[in-house]
Amino acid sequence: MGTRRGRPVSGPGRALLVVGDVVTDVVARHRTPLAAATDTAAEIRTLPGGAGANAACWAVRSGCADVRLLGRVGTDAADWHEQALRRAGVRPLLVPDAEAATATVIALVDASAERTFLTDSGAALRLSPADWTAGLLDGVAALHLSGYLFFAATSRETARRALRDAREAGVPVSVDPASAGFLAELGVEAFLTAAEGADVLLPNADEARLLAGGREPEAAAAELSRRHPLVVVTLGATGALVAEGGAVTARVAAPPVPAALRVDSTGAGDAFTGAFLAARLAGADAAKAAEAGCRAGAEAVTLVGGRPPESLSPESRSPGP
Repeated sequence: MGTRRGRPVSGPGRALLVVGDVVTDVVARHRTPLAAATDTAAEIRTLPGGAGANAACWAVRSGCADVRLLGRVGTDAADWHEQALRRAGVRPLLVPDAEAATATVIALVDASAERTFLTDSGAALRLSPADWTAGLLDGVAALHLSGYLFFAATSRETARRALRDAREAGVPVSVDPASAGFLAELGVEAFLTAAEGADVLLPNADEARLLAGGREPEAAAAELSRRHPLVVVTLGATGALVAEGGAVTARVAAPPVPAALRVDSTGAGDAFTGAFLAARLAGADAAKAAEAGCRAGAEAVTLVGGRPPESLSPESRSPGP
């Protein structure tokens, strides 16, 4: 993973540890606008998802051989999610919660592949400090924290402890801010304070604008890189910006994806994150890692759901019996 001047930083091991959300996604693709108070035809699938879990799966897909995921799930779907993660090559470290259901997201995907989320965070944001131990960093070269953890007090404290322990162990930390809507609700200063000390920040354009006081993405990337050594702002179909030390240092284009092939933007940012982190662990500089992230994001929009295709075998499509 990268820090000060775009050079990869070696940790004490080779694994990537992701701490984040595991979610049951209900993806509803509708070709016509939603019709209020009546029916709208849609293609609906139930799939394993979650920003943290998706990023972990894409990191494996992108060549990282040892990816571990710590997350909290309800007992209602714990086995299903564990099996899906193992099938994707991720080592699941799931904490079962008997009091809350697994997080669920309804993704409404329109004809342009743009998605709108309805989110029930369920067990995901109940990840507690008791679920974390510094021993989870054994053999780990990089820690990634899903920003969704920062949006509830209990999981935010867990994320802060993980970040602190990683820094003490010399393990670089990346954070994905995750949601402009939830960021606005939490408050910018509260998020920035909680994420203080992270080596890498991976916002999308809307999140970067919000975190930098309304600045446009380039200025926002530069401003945020005064707080975090490396900032990579994803710009969707137009690519990504890399900023370090208060200045944009690279602009990366995304591979073009014909409109006819774009089916679902759910998880495109997670794909970028996973591929970016895998590339950094393999020794790529920040710009090359961002190129890898853009390639993964371009592939992700051609797929339904947020995971690579090999992790979505037919039996993964429903958590029911």
